[in-house]
Amino acid sequence: MLFAIYSIIKPIAGTLILVFMYYLAVDVGGEVGIERLAYMFVGSAFYMFVFQAFFGLFEVIQGDREWFQTIRYIYISPISYYAYVAGRGTTQMGTAAFGVTIVLLFGKFLLNLPISLSLGLLPFFLAILLLGAFCTVVIGIALAGVTFLTARHGGGMSEGVTGIFYVFSGVIFPLSVLPQWGQILGRYIPLTYWFEGLRRAMLPGFVGDSFLLSISNSLLLVILAGATVLFFLVSVGVFRYTEYLARKKGKIDMTTAY
Repeated sequence: MLFAIYSIIKPIAGTLILVFMYYLAVDVGGEVGIERLAYMFVGSAFYMFVFQAFFGLFEVIQGDREWFQTIRYIYISPISYYAYVAGRGTTQMGTAAFGVTIVLLFGKFLLNLPISLSLGLLPFFLAILLLGAFCTVVIGIALAGVTFLTARHGGGMSEGVTGIFYVFSGVIFPLSVLPQWGQILGRYIPLTYWFEGLRRAMLPGFVGDSFLLSISNSLLLVILAGATVLFFLVSVGVFRYTEYLARKKGKIDMTTAY
């Protein structure tokens, strides 16, 4: 019961920070449309997938090696270690899905935000959701592979990387408000197209960034699918290479103790 209460309160409390920021901006700077709050709210809600996957996957190798010291037994078991980490990432996404659902229901029924999902857009929503979730996991695995070669600093590294995605993926504001170099960077991050697709499916009448506005829903899926395949191959390559270096240097099960 305690864990269930925490799982409900934590995502709502985190999202309410943005809600209070919005109302403060309205109070200080004048009227800001409810569409802007909905934009921020939906982006913040689905960003929990990114944070949960990245932070959780960073902790997989660190936890098995440093805290529980079981990595040697898992590593020699008859299963690909990449598949093992991917499975752990999938459970992280399942945990995040519960929080995302709670937050969206909170925004819909308590904040009266224009969040809805029509049956016509349901196939598009499911496709974009699954593609983005898979892409998030494979990127997280690639980053987790780096922890083969580091000490127990995964937390700080994961927070830094997730912060970059938070700013440059259009989570709380459109890319058009960023400087030119920031807009270019954001266009090469696949999660930018994921958040755009999710908003199109869940916010009726949504008008996104001027650059993304010219991209149709079908092309958005193609871009995200291509990026997912590309990052999957990169993820396998990075993970295998860092794993090889760790084995060569004898760091697979070495505890750093600091």
